[in-house]
Amino acid sequence: MDLKYTYSDPEVFIMETEIRKKPSFLLIGLILVIMAVIAFVVYYSIMEMRSTSKKMTEISAEYGFAKYEKTKLPKSITTDSTFLSLFKEKAYLQSRVEMAETDSVYLTINLQDRVINVEISGVVVHSTSINEIEASKIITDGDEFVITSLLSAPLTIVSDTSSIAKIPLIMKVAPKDTSEFKPDAIPDTAFYEPVNYIFETDRGIKIIVYQSEEISQGDSKNRFMFDLRHRLINAKAAMKDILAFKVPEYQLFIKIKIPSADAKIIYRAIPKYGQIGVYR
Repeated sequence: MDLKYTYSDPEVFIMETEIRKKPSFLLIGLILVIMAVIAFVVYYSIMEMRSTSKKMTEISAEYGFAKYEKTKLPKSITTDSTFLSLFKEKAYLQSRVEMAETDSVYLTINLQDRVINVEISGVVVHSTSINEIEASKIITDGDEFVITSLLSAPLTIVSDTSSIAKIPLIMKVAPKDTSEFKPDAIPDTAFYEPVNYIFETDRGIKIIVYQSEEISQGDSKNRFMFDLRHRLINAKAAMKDILAFKVPEYQLFIKIKIPSADAKIIYRAIPKYGQIGVYR
């Protein structure tokens, strides 16, 4: 037997209709939001990928084979392993000689031997092993001839960001007379502060140094927050370009982890606008 329902009250019928429509509007709105988010993520990813290829194109145009055309070398030689090995050695030595002539303290980073040195006039005055290395794919996997050409001259530091002071500041109150004079107290060698810093260089390569060991309980958090601030600054700049429909600037970087004590020595030894030589 068929049952039929009728609405005797028009207001009840209207309320039932509104209840059916309300979930539909919410579902459509949710779907539109999800689609908008997916579209933006895809757009952001495409722009990020384009930034990598754009950067490689710019580097190739400035440091590619065209720079060496006057030497009358055949272009095919840029893929010869023997030539590239010798070219890399020459580029690194050329960079070190140029820095040695400045009579200033400078830094050399050998990614192959995993060693970082503080040098002056060609003499190593401090050396430490690198525990961990991470670098931009352009530097590690890019055209070897082009990247070697890029690194054939020293990188000059244009600015830095650090979790420690460049020069420790000690406040002293001068005594009124000899009766108030007190000899300096023995320095507190137990004082400890996390060491993380970034060197911005003139060729757009960031040298990022983190301490490798966990000396105190908050070290990993300090490093995470330092790295997060750096990433947020980069993301903000990239987002600004992307929203303006511009390809964002790709950031080249070399990130290393070394012992805290060595990291502090290196940061304070290198002049404000010091130079860095890199062997990849």
